[in-house]
Amino acid sequence: MHHIPARILKPEGASRLSRLLVLFAALVFATPAALTLPAFAQDPAPAAKPADHKPADGKAPDTKGPDTKAPDAQATGAKPSEAKPSDAKPAAPPAAKAEVPEQFKKVRAKLDAAKAELDAREKQLGHTDLTVADLTAIRDSAVTVTDEIRTLVTRLDAPLEAARERLAQLGPKPKDTQESADVAAERGEREAAVTRIDETQRLARALVVQGDQIVDRVSNRRRESFTRDLLQRSQPLVGPGLWTKVMGDVPRDTRALQSAVSDIGLLFSRNGSLTNLLFLGLAFGISVALYFGRRNIAPKGARRDAARTDPSRRAVMLAAWRVILLGTVPAVAGSYAVYYALDATNLLPSRLLPVAAAILGGLAFIAFVEALCDGLLSPEKPAWRPAPVSDAAATRLTRLAVGIATVITVVKSVEALNSGISAALPISIATRGIGAVATALILAVGLHRFADTEQEEEACFGPYVPTKTTTGIGGPARLLGWAAVALIGLGALVGYVAFAAFLIDQLIWDASVLVLLYLLVQSVDIFVGRALSDETRLATTLQANTGLRKRSLNQISVLATGAARLVLFLAAAILVLAPWGLDSTDIVSSVRQAFFGFKVGDVTISLSSIAFGIGILVVGVFITRGVQRWLENTYLPATDLDAGLRNSITTVAGYCGFLIALALAFSYLGLSLEKLTIVAGALSVGIGFGLQSIVNNFVSGLLLLWERPIRVGDQVVIGDQEGIVKRISVRSTEIQTFDRSAVIVPNSNLISGVVKNRVRGDRTGRVSITVSVLRNQDPVRAAEMIAACAQGHSDVLKEPAPRVVFKKIGDPFLEFELLVWIVDVSLGQKVVTDLNFSVFSTLSEAGFIPPLGPGSSIVTVQGLDTMQSAMGEIASRFIQPTDVPEGGDSARVPRDRSLRSAGG
Repeated sequence: MHHIPARILKPEGASRLSRLLVLFAALVFATPAALTLPAFAQDPAPAAKPADHKPADGKAPDTKGPDTKAPDAQATGAKPSEAKPSDAKPAAPPAAKAEVPEQFKKVRAKLDAAKAELDAREKQLGHTDLTVADLTAIRDSAVTVTDEIRTLVTRLDAPLEAARERLAQLGPKPKDTQESADVAAERGEREAAVTRIDETQRLARALVVQGDQIVDRVSNRRRESFTRDLLQRSQPLVGPGLWTKVMGDVPRDTRALQSAVSDIGLLFSRNGSLTNLLFLGLAFGISVALYFGRRNIAPKGARRDAARTDPSRRAVMLAAWRVILLGTVPAVAGSYAVYYALDATNLLPSRLLPVAAAILGGLAFIAFVEALCDGLLSPEKPAWRPAPVSDAAATRLTRLAVGIATVITVVKSVEALNSGISAALPISIATRGIGAVATALILAVGLHRFADTEQEEEACFGPYVPTKTTTGIGGPARLLGWAAVALIGLGALVGYVAFAAFLIDQLIWDASVLVLLYLLVQSVDIFVGRALSDETRLATTLQANTGLRKRSLNQISVLATGAARLVLFLAAAILVLAPWGLDSTDIVSSVRQAFFGFKVGDVTISLSSIAFGIGILVVGVFITRGVQRWLENTYLPATDLDAGLRNSITTVAGYCGFLIALALAFSYLGLSLEKLTIVAGALSVGIGFGLQSIVNNFVSGLLLLWERPIRVGDQVVIGDQEGIVKRISVRSTEIQTFDRSAVIVPNSNLISGVVKNRVRGDRTGRVSITVSVLRNQDPVRAAEMIAACAQGHSDVLKEPAPRVVFKKIGDPFLEFELLVWIVDVSLGQKVVTDLNFSVFSTLSEAGFIPPLGPGSSIVTVQGLDTMQSAMGEIASRFIQPTDVPEGGDSARVPRDRSLRSAGG
């Protein structure tokens, strides 16, 4: 820390300035939005009334004690004239001093109440006879208190940081000299504020840790209780001891059942008024109408036409959901109507109401299973079947599911009856065990019928083709089914009845969740994915109103379906794990802890901070791209800068924007410059070995943008490639050749290699053409005519003037070279073509270039008359006469043979 400048510590105004700052800070930070906490940063009370805070704060550290008493010590040792100003102005501060302790006491009282609550819950958790409901209540209370304290800790960060900043403004305490009374008093106040807020925050964090520990203990106790109850062994079904006890308890349970029936008769005689009976009869009538009416309502409401053999996937899925809803909702409504009537009329004993609820709920469950199988499997209408299974598999699965649902309904109803009449434990065990064995037998019979028995004979020889299955149920599913049969049956027989019953419930629950998950995933793919990707009305409307392309809509549909699938799978996982003791509170707590921060050793990882940091980086890059587009398309074209400089400015702006966004993201994540230096040092090894080429190209790109030896739009020659520079990026430079192909050149090659830039200084260039005229012509006249052709061209510069070079006196030519300078090097080919046409036309008209070339180019060879006559004789033998002789084809055959013999 550095000493604060002396100009802000004037003795004559320090006291007044400090009081004004205290009042102003108290007014600003004493707002409800700050939860009355920021006022701790400027509380001057410890200097005047240190005794008021000792019970709340506890013993302050020894290092802070002398500072808080510094004003009194200095006042006693100073001169009276120096001590009077501090004692003579007690006007304004007392109001703030009286208000701040109350705020502080409220916060500390809140923490004390939270500590008492957590201590009570922790003491209650020490009891060994707690039920699941008691553990849930303890956990909920601890979670509520912990969340409140965690919020308080977060809100204390800002005032603590503000108090530390104010204390830092005073600089370190001098060792050699003594501070003035005002500065010492201010230092004591600010140190006391920092100490108070820091101690409060530490106490709150300790309470957060205590609450989290209580929640963890509750979760562990619940898991232990669940495991103990699940694996508790009773008397086996195969042993005679259980059945002996059952036979002994049957008379007592029979009398209990008769007593329950007589109670029902007594309630009917007592409460069986005409109104109650009519109300109960109406409820039963509505229920029966709904149960039997749904069998006619569902097929008609589903609108599954048997005549349609190829309905769309969307129509199939809509029909499936209509069948499920129309088959389930009426049954649930009918069961609820009867149960409500029984409860409202008081015609059934309260201990038997769970029996009615089990029976009515079981009937609704059977209706739900029937509707679910009808909607998903559609045994009678294969064209409307969403699941990819065969007809035989659909029928067998439906029968199996309905059979298991019926058995479970009967077992649950009998269990509820046993509980209602307080049946003996052996009878309850026997009931659950028999139900588990019956369920296992039904499942085994169903799996046995799913075996592939169809045999197909090969029609012809050829490669082996696997036999076509008739079930559509894969091997892993059957193996899991047989494993469940073995575990349920053996568990019930050997005495693990609770485990077997739990497996049955879990099997039914998981199957229902997975079937609904399949339907929901298919619905998301059809109603969300295809609605955006296909030529639907929604896709067309979005394209017309938002300007999105079809490819963009396809990407949005893929992202939307992926996100929906993720949510559905997470929800299904929570529902599947719920019977194992994992509830939504545990999931929410785990997700919140993972999202808002969890510690790995001494490192705190916060997914929310990472997500917000990435969001800041993305927003920064998006803004940078927008600024680049504005510079490139709007602002820079309106200036007089060349294209290369404009590209450099745009690229550098992009680099700067990205670096600023990256720095903001890192600062939000809490990564300081020192930490980045350490990371950069660790990465330097990798850069030295594996990334040196990339770094070399990156630095070369920066040099190209800074020195600008090559700019966008320059015409360059690199090796055997020549073209126009189109773009200079971080790693490479794009050059477009004259045949419209792109050449990607690493930036390091442009810096370290030889590059020919035709337009480095300006865009003017030189072109040349070679002209040959006859030797017998006047060379001066020829040079003047060639120069005149160049001077008349519009793209040829006047200065420097065109030049004709007399290069060679040959036989039979005089060779000239025309050198001209043009306004733009990119016009070189055009100018050369125009000059060739012009020079050729001018010299041809003047006779400098004959139409057939010079006469010496015609060579005459004598003494070949004999060879000429011999070649004519040979050619005459191959000339066919125009008149065909008589005999037609027969006369032509000898001549063909002679031709073949003459030709060899």
